Amino acid sequence: MLQDAGPEPVVIDLDGLNALFEALRRAGYRVVGPTVRDGAIMLDELSSPADLPVGVGDRQDGGSYRLRRREDDAAFGFANGPQSWRRFLAPPRELLWRAGRSAEGFTVEDAGGDAGHDPERYAFVGVRACDLRAIEVQDLVFDRGPVPDPRYASRRTDALIIAVNCTEPGGTCFCASMGTGPRAAGGFDLALTEVLEGEHRFVVEIGSDAGAELMASAPRRPAHPGEIEGAAALVDAAAGRMGRTMGVEGLPELLAATLEHPRWDSVAERCLACGNCTLVCPTCFCSTVEDSTDLAGEHAERWRRWDSCFTGDFSFIHGGSARPSIRSRYRQWLTHKLGTWHDQFGTSGCVGCGRCIAWCPVGIDLTEEIAGLRGPATGTGGVTSP
Repeated sequence: MLQDAGPEPVVIDLDGLNALFEALRRAGYRVVGPTVRDGAIMLDELSSPADLPVGVGDRQDGGSYRLRRREDDAAFGFANGPQSWRRFLAPPRELLWRAGRSAEGFTVEDAGGDAGHDPERYAFVGVRACDLRAIEVQDLVFDRGPVPDPRYASRRTDALIIAVNCTEPGGTCFCASMGTGPRAAGGFDLALTEVLEGEHRFVVEIGSDAGAELMASAPRRPAHPGEIEGAAALVDAAAGRMGRTMGVEGLPELLAATLEHPRWDSVAERCLACGNCTLVCPTCFCSTVEDSTDLAGEHAERWRRWDSCFTGDFSFIHGGSARPSIRSRYRQWLTHKLGTWHDQFGTSGCVGCGRCIAWCPVGIDLTEEIAGLRGPATGTGGVTSP
């Protein structure tokens, strides 16, 4: 029997999930979520729940990622893939402005319109708790700082978020120790917990008026207490099956006091400075700008694109790079992510998703590096060498 959606959790089945997708499309949303592509779980536009990675899981470890066939038809039975939602909110490359010259002079046009961002509204389906926190961190950078980015703000304001409480952590996940998951605590319009025992169904938490309005168009029923408790137990069990843990106590102080620790030398011997960790990280925000002109000098454009603190020219100033060595670049990345991010934004820059571990070509594990820094050191910080 259908009842009005409210703050109490409700239950939908597979037909209800399909109705949810249809309602999103009727409302004009561009539905984006996980799907199988190129041998990985990628984020792409979805037309229906059939596009989800049904029956697909994964195995992740340091420098290793493989898909596997599950023994059930779980739609969200996998950990995060290499992509995060920042590629839609803060695209890898976007036009900032264009200029043109004519006989009367020249004009500069702000690309804040159609060229600057996708005018369609996004509906993000399948956002994990760690990525919800990552979006909140990106908000601090692009939307709540002293100079908000209007392009980001427009996309973020219009986005509708359907989270998924994680019941299948990966081998590189450590969100439980970071306090960012596996349960979505807020910041969503709807949050689903997939239950496979018995009837394949989803226990749905409603987090906003927009979520309640969306649920009103889907076949649903109230969740009984046993279902709510069972769904919570699945998420609690996932917290105990994390592949990694991070010791977070006193991290900023630890990093500030170990700037000359020999661990930085040992990790630099392995690090390729490829920047994979920053490209897959859901909270990294470094960028650069590129200016281009045509050969006739009649047209010019400025583009913003993602950059990485691991590149040699990222810290280049007059006279050379401020961080010429891989040691100094890796140290900058880790101390900012886990230490000085607190000074800058009041929170950690790491959400425990584990992507940087899985997608590092040599399997560098930041949880191991932190454990190593807690060991004996030959230096105590202070003035450092590059």
